[in-house]
Amino acid sequence: MSAHAGKSIGHLELPDATEDDEVVLPGSQLPAEGRSFDAVLLAVVIALVGLGLVMVYSASAIQNQWHFGDGERLLTRQASHVVVGLCAMLIGLRVDYRWYRRMAYPMMIGTLLLLVAVLFIGTKLNNATRWISIAGITFQPSEILKLALVVYMAYSLEKKRHKVAKFSIGIIPHLMVLGVVAFLLIRQPDFGTTVICSTLILGMLFVAGARLMYIGTIVLFGVALGALAVVTSPYRLDRVMGWLEPNADPLGISYQVNQSVMAIGSGGLFGKGLGAGQAKLGYVPELWNDFIGAAIGEELGLVGLAVVCGLFIVLVWRGLKIAFGAREMFGMYLAFGITLVFGLQASVNLGVVTGLLPNTGLTLPFISNGGTATALALFCVGVLLNISMAREDTWEAERGEREDDAYTDRVERKRVRYLRRKAGGS
Repeated sequence: MSAHAGKSIGHLELPDATEDDEVVLPGSQLPAEGRSFDAVLLAVVIALVGLGLVMVYSASAIQNQWHFGDGERLLTRQASHVVVGLCAMLIGLRVDYRWYRRMAYPMMIGTLLLLVAVLFIGTKLNNATRWISIAGITFQPSEILKLALVVYMAYSLEKKRHKVAKFSIGIIPHLMVLGVVAFLLIRQPDFGTTVICSTLILGMLFVAGARLMYIGTIVLFGVALGALAVVTSPYRLDRVMGWLEPNADPLGISYQVNQSVMAIGSGGLFGKGLGAGQAKLGYVPELWNDFIGAAIGEELGLVGLAVVCGLFIVLVWRGLKIAFGAREMFGMYLAFGITLVFGLQASVNLGVVTGLLPNTGLTLPFISNGGTATALALFCVGVLLNISMAREDTWEAERGEREDDAYTDRVERKRVRYLRRKAGGS
């Protein structure tokens, strides 16, 4: 049994090693072929994507027929996005996740440049400049940012794993990155993604072992900055006030959320039936995007929403299982970060459509209509599946050996320094 069984990484307790632990090959020598990926995770994602296609069509068909004479217009577009996403998922599945170590800085720098570029050449829609169109292809840099940030944090935290608790090493560099990211996102403006990215960084720092006092202080400071960002922006302030007082302006800023809640309420326990909802008639603007949860609640009822919540819970469970079973710390951080993004975004979106949170403009992963979001989400699932293929129950044994080697190296260095001092003194 490993001498290091039952130890923890950061604030996470790792499973105990067993008596049957064997020496495992280093990660770079261990091919993924021959291992099965997490079939439960894949099944859950396919179910969410399939439900998304059905609900996008149901929510958009009537209005697309009215305005464009083609009720299947949005369904066809979303189906093409899913095809691209499935191809991206296959790529993520086949590429060894350890390769992303080398791409951490290029991905992060490239994404920051895109966030700068969108402020100058971006396409403006609904009072926000979040999209870049090149040669007829439109994409959203803030969606790419989530993946780039996860890869960067996974690489950085693994590299600094023994010094994360130090403020100057574990906190300041990551806060600087967060500051740049938040500034560029607020300029678009994209407050919802800013909250997701901030929570992602703090969540990964917590898992890596950063001191709770530092994280708590940052959270308080972040809440203060968020409140300042709200009160200094009439648009964001109106959204928050509309959430706090939904009846104050029922036909204005509170209209979309109020109609969403009424649509869900009218669906009852089992819903009105697929295709029988009325929110799609224009009562909930752009129902197929951020508020597709309202269409699900109205047509499939509380049971339908509960199924969606259950699928996301299973997705998060499988993602965390993959993270805790990863062979090495980079894989653990990478899987945890991706899972955290999925869980956070789904929770916020469903909180908004049910009136529990103010409107943030975040989509529901795998279900809402969207090109960049759908493709990147499926690619991230492929990365998770690749990490699951490299999973070993004897990860702890390898970690114990590495710690033994590190301890031996430290003892040897101390012995050499002692001999040098002794020789110099004599």
